[in-house]
Amino acid sequence: MEYTHHYISPLGGITLSGNGDALTGLWFDGQKHFAETLSEPREERFLPVFRDAGLWLDIYFSGKQPSFTPALRPRGTAFRRAVWDILLTIPYGHTASYGRVALMLGSPSPRAVGNAVGHNPISLIIPCHRVVGSGGKLTGYAGGTDRKARLLEMEAEGLRQQETALNGPRSL
Repeated sequence: MEYTHHYISPLGGITLSGNGDALTGLWFDGQKHFAETLSEPREERFLPVFRDAGLWLDIYFSGKQPSFTPALRPRGTAFRRAVWDILLTIPYGHTASYGRVALMLGSPSPRAVGNAVGHNPISLIIPCHRVVGSGGKLTGYAGGTDRKARLLEMEAEGLRQQETALNGPRSL
């Protein structure tokens, strides 16, 4: 049985899915590949993993880096799961190119990496928005490139606020 829950974010509605123990999906409503891995039967029900994911999202959208990751169980091929594991290592507020991710996997094609990134079933938490084209160019994002740009801006601002809190304001 698959379960779903809805979360309202500053960037639009989000549908969460879970199997009772772990998060299996997180999609912006209407995004490309929306609910692609969501299985039947399913029902709307609030689960502890949705509470954890909601807390993670609340922290994230407040401009801070969450200090935990909810239980995740994305469905996909072994190659896609390997790509998604690498995405989890891209630090908050930073990016990596498709080519860099390909090199980390042992040089498969950046295009294959892009396909796996685009089919990430747990957006945001598995940070596919942090993968960019060569030279830092913002390229495709299943949730839309405008949303991708906003997410990266939010993270950059979160890092600036954290730095100011740790070091105080910069003086001239």
